[in-house]
This record gives sequence, C-alpha cells and structure tokens, in this order.
Amino acid sequence: MKVFIVDDHPIVLQGLKNLLEAREGIEVTGIFDQGEPALLALATSLPDVILLDVNLPDTSGIILCQKIKQRYPAVKVVALSVHNERTVIMGILQSGASAYVLKNALGDDIISALHAAMQGQTFLCAGTQKALNSGTGSDLKEVPRLTRREKEILELIGRGYTTQQIAADLFISTHTVESHRKNLMEKFEAPNTATVIRLATEFGLMQN
Repeated sequence: MKVFIVDDHPIVLQGLKNLLEAREGIEVTGIFDQGEPALLALATSLPDVILLDVNLPDTSGIILCQKIKQRYPAVKVVALSVHNERTVIMGILQSGASAYVLKNALGDDIISALHAAMQGQTFLCAGTQKALNSGTGSDLKEVPRLTRREKEILELIGRGYTTQQIAADLFISTHTVESHRKNLMEKFEAPNTATVIRLATEFGLMQN
C-alpha cells in the first residue's frame, strides 16, 4: 500500500510517517505540508491512499478531497482532523473520503482506516461515530450552497467589514446586508456571524 501524508504540522507528519512505516506492507511515498503540492505530485506518482488533514494552510481539505476524487477516482482518501463537528465530517465524506479519524484517536485506528479504504469500506473512529450520533453541535447535513452575493458578503465579513462598509462597497442598502447576514446564519444554523465564518473557512467557502 503506497500512502501520501498531507498535514501542515511537522511533528504530526513525522509521527504519522513513523507509524505507517513501522507496519509491514505500507510504504510512505510522499509527505506534504500543503494541499496544492500534494495535488500536483499526483500527476507523476499515484499513491493508493492519501492520509489528509482537513485543515491546511493553503486550501480546505474538503475542496482538496473533491479535486483528488474528480481527477483520480481510484485514489482513496482518509481524513484526519481535530474537528468533531458533524458538518465537517459529513462535508468531507460527501466529497469522497473513505474514512474520518480524529487526531486524538489511536494509531491502530489510522491503520484500520487505511485498510478499510483499500477494501472499499467506510471507516469512522469511535470519536467520529460519537460525534455523528450526538445531539450536540451543528445539525447541518451538507455544506450550504451560497449565492454569489452571499459569498461576496461572507468575504467582506471575514475581512472585518461593518454592515455600513459592506453596503458602501457593494452599493446596496444596510438593510439588504443585514438580510444576507440573517440568511447566512440560517443556512449555517449558526448563532452569530463569527461561527458562520469559522464553518465557511473549514468548508473552503471563503476562497475566491
């Protein structure tokens, strides 16, 4: 089994590499601290599985997973994350990931996830299963679909613009801006725009 590891933390990268290479039959053929270089590397060297951190500095793991599966459908993706929000979990599973393992899970869970992915199965660590079955957190079943105007407003909110500044920048009324803010919070089932921004960033919706 050939494996790529994509994670922006050097210690995690090295730890995962050591964990996998200690197992017979697993070969780490690439390690990357950003998403785009990993995607480019697939053009010349295809692994069987990619162990992918959901949060990367240059792109969303959800968006990257979509790109990988669109271009190289045979490559399996195992998501690795600190996030146990159901929306994040569902977002990357819907993007084609075969497994979701929390970073506080056991090393054996990662190995099991890799083998399950290779066999065409879905693997969720115990913490992930608990998060999906829990009544807490977001109840979103999928990544919200945003209009072009909502994306524009989301970008400006993320930059710290006030309602008045957004209205002036987009040549719309403050009432219209507030309506979009309300719609965004409803779509993300979030109590405030700060939560909307956090979720939108995790889903890769803040990128132009």
